[in-house]
Amino acid sequence: MAGILDSVNQRTQLVGQNRLELLLFKLNGRQRYGINVFKVREVLQCPPLTAMPRLNQYVKGIAHIRGQTISVIDMGLATGGRPIKKVDDCFIIITEYNRTIQGFLVDSVERIVNLNWESVMPPPSGSGRTNYLTAVTEIDNELVEILDVEKILEEIAPSNTRVSEGVVSDQEIIKDLGDRIILIADDSSVARNQVKRALEGVGVPIVAKKNGKEALDYLIELSEQCEHSITEKIGLMVSDVEMPEMDGYTLTAEVKSRPKLAGLHVILHTSLSGVFNHAMVEKVGADDFIAKFNPDELAGAVQKWLHKD
Repeated sequence: MAGILDSVNQRTQLVGQNRLELLLFKLNGRQRYGINVFKVREVLQCPPLTAMPRLNQYVKGIAHIRGQTISVIDMGLATGGRPIKKVDDCFIIITEYNRTIQGFLVDSVERIVNLNWESVMPPPSGSGRTNYLTAVTEIDNELVEILDVEKILEEIAPSNTRVSEGVVSDQEIIKDLGDRIILIADDSSVARNQVKRALEGVGVPIVAKKNGKEALDYLIELSEQCEHSITEKIGLMVSDVEMPEMDGYTLTAEVKSRPKLAGLHVILHTSLSGVFNHAMVEKVGADDFIAKFNPDELAGAVQKWLHKD
Protein backbone atom coordinates (compact mmCIF):
# COMPACT_ATOMS: atom_id res chain seq x y z
CA MET A 1 0.00 0.00 0.00
CA ALA A 2 3.06 2.22 0.17
CA GLY A 3 3.12 4.60 -2.75
CA ILE A 4 -0.65 4.69 -3.23
CA LEU A 5 -0.64 8.43 -2.52
CA ASP A 6 0.79 10.93 -5.00
CA SER A 7 3.11 13.68 -3.87
CA VAL A 8 1.70 16.91 -2.49
CA ASN A 9 3.17 18.84 -5.43
CA GLN A 10 1.35 16.67 -7.95
CA ARG A 11 -1.95 16.92 -6.10
CA THR A 12 -1.81 20.70 -5.78
CA GLN A 13 -1.97 20.94 -9.58
CA LEU A 14 -5.69 20.16 -9.22
CA VAL A 15 -6.30 23.44 -7.39
CA GLY A 16 -8.65 25.81 -9.18
CA GLN A 17 -9.56 23.20 -11.79
CA ASN A 18 -12.66 21.97 -9.91
CA ARG A 19 -11.08 18.53 -9.67
CA LEU A 20 -10.42 16.10 -6.86
CA GLU A 21 -8.86 12.74 -6.22
CA LEU A 22 -10.78 10.10 -4.31
CA LEU A 23 -9.31 7.12 -2.52
CA LEU A 24 -11.80 4.30 -3.03
CA PHE A 25 -12.44 1.73 -0.32
CA LYS A 26 -15.03 -0.80 0.85
CA LEU A 27 -16.55 -1.62 4.20
CA ASN A 28 -18.77 -4.69 4.53
CA GLY A 29 -20.05 -5.72 1.13
CA ARG A 30 -19.66 -4.53 -2.44
CA GLN A 31 -20.54 -0.85 -1.97
CA ARG A 32 -17.68 1.52 -2.77
CA TYR A 33 -16.93 4.61 -0.72
CA GLY A 34 -14.61 7.52 -1.31
CA ILE A 35 -12.49 9.92 0.71
CA ASN A 36 -10.58 12.94 -0.60
CA VAL A 37 -6.89 12.10 -1.00
CA PHE A 38 -5.93 15.51 0.41
CA LYS A 39 -7.13 14.30 3.81
CA VAL A 40 -5.23 11.02 3.71
CA ARG A 41 -1.79 10.85 5.26
CA GLU A 42 -1.16 7.13 4.94
CA VAL A 43 -2.79 3.79 4.17
CA LEU A 44 -1.48 0.66 5.84
CA GLN A 45 -2.38 -2.86 6.89
CA CYS A 46 -4.11 -2.76 10.26
CA PRO A 47 -1.49 -3.06 13.04
CA PRO A 48 -2.23 -4.64 16.42
CA LEU A 49 -4.86 -2.61 18.29
CA THR A 50 -4.91 -1.97 22.01
CA ALA A 51 -8.29 -1.92 23.73
CA MET A 52 -8.77 0.92 26.20
CA PRO A 53 -11.45 1.44 28.84
CA ARG A 54 -14.27 3.91 28.21
CA LEU A 55 -13.58 4.29 24.51
CA ASN A 56 -16.41 5.48 22.29
CA GLN A 57 -18.36 2.53 20.86
CA TYR A 58 -17.13 3.39 17.35
CA VAL A 59 -13.45 3.30 18.35
CA LYS A 60 -12.03 -0.17 17.73
CA GLY A 61 -8.87 0.50 19.69
CA ILE A 62 -5.63 2.43 19.85
CA ALA A 63 -2.72 1.96 17.42
CA HIS A 64 0.89 3.06 17.88
CA ILE A 65 2.08 4.27 14.48
CA ARG A 66 5.36 6.12 13.81
CA GLY A 67 5.65 7.36 17.37
CA GLN A 68 2.02 8.51 17.59
CA THR A 69 -0.94 7.04 19.44
CA ILE A 70 -3.92 7.07 17.08
CA SER A 71 -7.56 6.20 17.70
CA VAL A 72 -8.84 3.72 15.14
CA ILE A 73 -12.52 4.18 14.24
CA ASP A 74 -14.58 1.33 12.79
CA MET A 75 -15.95 3.08 9.68
CA GLY A 76 -18.61 0.42 9.15
CA LEU A 77 -20.05 0.73 12.65
CA ALA A 78 -19.71 4.52 12.73
CA THR A 79 -21.87 4.89 9.61
CA GLY A 80 -24.71 2.77 10.95
CA GLY A 81 -23.62 -0.52 9.40
CA ARG A 82 -22.13 -3.77 10.67
CA PRO A 83 -18.81 -3.69 12.53
CA ILE A 84 -15.70 -4.80 10.67
CA LYS A 85 -14.66 -8.12 12.20
CA LYS A 86 -11.56 -9.51 10.47
CA VAL A 87 -9.29 -6.77 11.70
CA ASP A 88 -6.04 -8.52 10.78
CA ASP A 89 -7.05 -8.59 7.11
CA CYS A 90 -8.22 -4.99 7.02
CA PHE A 91 -6.61 -1.61 6.39
CA ILE A 92 -6.36 1.69 8.23
CA ILE A 93 -6.75 4.98 6.38
CA ILE A 94 -4.90 7.55 8.48
CA THR A 95 -6.36 11.01 7.99
CA GLU A 96 -6.01 14.55 9.27
CA TYR A 97 -9.34 16.26 9.91
CA ASN A 98 -10.08 19.35 11.93
CA ARG A 99 -6.56 19.55 13.37
CA THR A 100 -6.59 15.96 14.62
CA ILE A 101 -5.18 12.69 13.30
CA GLN A 102 -7.28 9.53 13.32
CA GLY A 103 -7.40 6.15 11.66
CA PHE A 104 -10.43 4.67 9.92
CA LEU A 105 -10.70 0.90 9.80
CA VAL A 106 -11.98 -0.30 6.41
CA ASP A 107 -12.34 -3.71 4.84
CA SER A 108 -10.27 -3.03 1.72
CA VAL A 109 -8.63 -0.18 -0.20
CA GLU A 110 -8.82 -0.11 -3.99
CA ARG A 111 -7.24 2.79 -5.89
CA ILE A 112 -7.21 6.54 -6.44
CA VAL A 113 -9.43 8.10 -9.11
CA ASN A 114 -9.29 11.62 -10.54
CA LEU A 115 -12.69 13.31 -10.97
CA ASN A 116 -14.28 16.62 -11.83
CA TRP A 117 -16.37 18.05 -9.01
CA GLU A 118 -19.13 18.64 -11.56
CA SER A 119 -19.63 14.86 -11.70
CA VAL A 120 -19.96 14.70 -7.92
CA MET A 121 -23.54 15.34 -6.87
CA PRO A 122 -25.35 15.93 -3.57
CA PRO A 123 -26.90 12.74 -2.17
CA PRO A 124 -30.52 12.07 -3.13
CA SER A 125 -32.98 13.53 -0.65
CA GLY A 126 -35.36 11.34 1.28
CA SER A 127 -33.03 8.37 1.65
CA GLY A 128 -32.08 7.20 5.12
CA ARG A 129 -28.67 6.20 3.85
CA THR A 130 -27.80 9.82 3.13
CA ASN A 131 -27.41 10.47 6.85
CA TYR A 132 -23.64 9.97 6.57
CA LEU A 133 -23.15 11.13 2.98
CA THR A 134 -22.07 14.49 1.62
CA ALA A 135 -22.03 13.45 -2.04
CA VAL A 136 -22.27 10.63 -4.55
CA THR A 137 -20.65 9.96 -7.91
CA GLU A 138 -20.47 7.21 -10.52
CA ILE A 139 -17.31 5.27 -11.31
CA ASP A 140 -17.19 2.22 -13.59
CA ASN A 141 -21.01 2.38 -13.81
CA GLU A 142 -21.28 1.94 -10.04
CA LEU A 143 -22.38 4.42 -7.39
CA VAL A 144 -19.64 5.65 -5.06
CA GLU A 145 -20.69 7.25 -1.78
CA ILE A 146 -18.57 10.04 -0.28
CA LEU A 147 -18.88 9.94 3.48
CA ASP A 148 -19.43 12.88 5.82
CA VAL A 149 -16.39 12.27 7.99
CA GLU A 150 -17.01 15.49 9.92
CA LYS A 151 -20.35 14.10 11.08
CA ILE A 152 -18.70 10.88 12.25
CA LEU A 153 -16.05 12.76 14.21
CA GLU A 154 -18.63 15.14 15.68
CA GLU A 155 -20.63 12.20 17.05
CA ILE A 156 -17.51 10.75 18.66
CA ALA A 157 -16.16 14.03 20.07
CA PRO A 158 -18.63 16.97 19.82
CA SER A 159 -17.09 20.36 19.07
CA ASN A 160 -17.37 23.44 21.23
CA THR A 161 -19.09 26.16 19.18
CA ARG A 162 -19.11 28.93 21.76
CA VAL A 163 -16.91 31.96 21.07
CA SER A 164 -14.84 32.82 24.15
CA GLU A 165 -15.65 36.01 25.98
CA GLY A 166 -13.51 38.91 24.85
CA VAL A 167 -12.41 37.34 21.54
CA VAL A 168 -14.56 39.70 19.49
CA SER A 169 -16.45 42.87 20.19
CA ASP A 170 -20.14 42.18 19.57
CA GLN A 171 -20.89 45.85 19.04
CA GLU A 172 -17.96 46.37 16.67
CA ILE A 173 -18.75 43.34 14.53
CA ILE A 174 -22.42 44.32 14.26
CA LYS A 175 -21.42 47.91 13.39
CA ASP A 176 -19.03 46.73 10.66
CA LEU A 177 -21.62 44.33 9.25
CA GLY A 178 -24.50 46.80 9.23
CA ASP A 179 -27.59 45.32 7.61
CA ARG A 180 -25.58 42.82 5.55
CA ILE A 181 -25.39 39.05 6.06
CA ILE A 182 -22.62 36.44 6.10
CA LEU A 183 -22.81 33.73 3.44
CA ILE A 184 -21.72 30.18 4.30
CA ALA A 185 -21.05 27.48 1.72
CA ASP A 186 -20.52 23.95 3.08
CA ASP A 187 -21.82 20.55 2.06
CA SER A 188 -21.67 19.11 5.58
CA SER A 189 -24.73 19.83 7.72
CA VAL A 190 -22.55 19.42 10.80
CA ALA A 191 -20.07 22.03 9.58
CA ARG A 192 -22.83 24.47 8.58
CA ASN A 193 -24.39 24.19 12.01
CA GLN A 194 -21.03 24.66 13.74
CA VAL A 195 -20.40 27.91 11.88
CA LYS A 196 -23.97 29.14 12.36
CA ARG A 197 -23.91 28.51 16.11
CA ALA A 198 -20.55 30.24 16.49
CA LEU A 199 -21.40 33.35 14.46
CA GLU A 200 -25.04 33.71 15.45
CA GLY A 201 -23.80 33.66 19.04
CA VAL A 202 -22.08 37.00 18.38
CA GLY A 203 -25.07 38.49 16.58
CA VAL A 204 -24.17 37.73 12.96
CA PRO A 205 -27.06 36.90 10.56
CA ILE A 206 -26.31 33.87 8.36
CA VAL A 207 -27.42 32.49 5.00
CA ALA A 208 -26.12 28.97 4.30
CA LYS A 209 -25.76 27.12 0.99
CA LYS A 210 -24.90 23.44 0.49
CA ASN A 211 -22.23 23.73 -2.20
CA GLY A 212 -20.25 26.13 -4.36
CA LYS A 213 -22.70 26.14 -7.24
CA GLU A 214 -25.62 27.05 -4.96
CA ALA A 215 -23.54 29.82 -3.40
CA LEU A 216 -22.41 31.25 -6.74
CA ASP A 217 -25.94 31.19 -8.16
CA TYR A 218 -27.17 32.98 -5.04
CA LEU A 219 -24.44 35.62 -5.31
CA ILE A 220 -25.10 36.29 -8.99
CA GLU A 221 -28.85 36.61 -8.41
CA LEU A 222 -28.38 38.87 -5.38
CA SER A 223 -25.83 41.04 -7.20
CA GLU A 224 -28.55 42.09 -9.64
CA GLN A 225 -30.12 44.00 -6.74
CA CYS A 226 -26.84 45.82 -6.02
CA GLU A 227 -25.85 49.09 -7.63
CA HIS A 228 -22.09 48.53 -7.62
CA SER A 229 -20.99 45.48 -5.63
CA ILE A 230 -22.32 42.41 -3.84
CA THR A 231 -20.74 43.86 -0.70
CA GLU A 232 -23.82 46.08 -0.45
CA LYS A 233 -25.74 42.94 0.60
CA ILE A 234 -23.12 40.51 1.91
CA GLY A 235 -20.37 41.24 4.42
CA LEU A 236 -18.18 38.27 3.51
CA MET A 237 -18.32 34.59 2.56
CA VAL A 238 -17.06 31.62 4.56
CA SER A 239 -16.60 28.64 2.26
CA ASP A 240 -15.62 25.01 2.63
CA VAL A 241 -13.26 23.59 0.01
CA GLU A 242 -14.69 20.13 -0.66
CA MET A 243 -18.20 20.46 -2.10
CA PRO A 244 -20.11 18.64 -4.85
CA GLU A 245 -20.72 20.29 -8.23
CA MET A 246 -18.31 23.17 -7.48
CA ASP A 247 -15.53 23.18 -4.90
CA GLY A 248 -14.52 26.14 -2.76
CA TYR A 249 -11.40 26.94 -4.79
CA THR A 250 -13.39 27.19 -8.01
CA LEU A 251 -16.12 29.16 -6.24
CA THR A 252 -13.50 31.64 -4.99
CA ALA A 253 -11.91 31.97 -8.43
CA GLU A 254 -15.36 32.58 -9.98
CA VAL A 255 -16.19 35.23 -7.39
CA LYS A 256 -12.90 37.06 -7.85
CA SER A 257 -13.25 37.04 -11.66
CA ARG A 258 -16.66 38.76 -11.74
CA PRO A 259 -16.67 42.57 -11.40
CA LYS A 260 -19.73 42.79 -9.17
CA LEU A 261 -18.53 39.97 -6.90
CA ALA A 262 -14.78 40.57 -6.83
CA GLY A 263 -14.86 42.86 -3.79
CA LEU A 264 -16.32 40.14 -1.57
CA HIS A 265 -13.89 38.88 1.09
CA VAL A 266 -13.65 35.07 1.05
CA ILE A 267 -12.49 32.97 4.00
CA LEU A 268 -11.79 29.34 3.15
CA HIS A 269 -12.77 27.26 6.17
CA THR A 270 -11.85 23.64 5.72
CA SER A 271 -10.83 20.42 7.41
CA LEU A 272 -8.17 19.97 4.73
CA SER A 273 -4.78 20.26 6.36
CA GLY A 274 -1.23 20.48 5.14
CA VAL A 275 1.54 22.81 4.09
CA PHE A 276 -0.01 23.35 0.66
CA ASN A 277 -3.09 25.24 1.87
CA HIS A 278 -1.58 28.73 1.90
CA ALA A 279 -0.31 28.29 -1.66
CA MET A 280 -3.80 27.21 -2.71
CA VAL A 281 -5.40 30.22 -1.04
CA GLU A 282 -3.06 32.58 -2.87
CA LYS A 283 -3.57 30.82 -6.19
CA VAL A 284 -7.36 31.25 -6.24
CA GLY A 285 -7.39 34.71 -4.64
CA ALA A 286 -9.02 33.90 -1.31
CA ASP A 287 -8.46 36.41 1.48
CA ASP A 288 -7.89 33.99 4.34
CA PHE A 289 -7.68 30.33 5.32
CA ILE A 290 -8.80 28.79 8.61
CA ALA A 291 -8.56 25.13 9.52
CA LYS A 292 -11.76 23.73 11.03
CA PHE A 293 -13.00 24.05 13.65
CA ASN A 294 -12.09 26.74 16.18
CA PRO A 295 -14.93 29.18 16.96
CA ASP A 296 -12.57 31.84 18.34
CA GLU A 297 -10.39 31.86 15.21
CA LEU A 298 -13.44 31.91 12.95
CA ALA A 299 -15.10 34.80 14.78
CA GLY A 300 -11.81 36.68 14.91
CA ALA A 301 -11.26 36.29 11.16
CA VAL A 302 -14.80 37.45 10.42
CA GLN A 303 -14.30 40.54 12.54
CA LYS A 304 -10.90 41.21 10.93
CA TRP A 305 -12.20 41.12 7.35
CA LEU A 306 -15.40 43.01 8.09
CA HIS A 307 -13.31 45.77 9.64
CA LYS A 308 -11.17 46.01 6.48
CA ASP A 309 -14.18 47.15 4.40
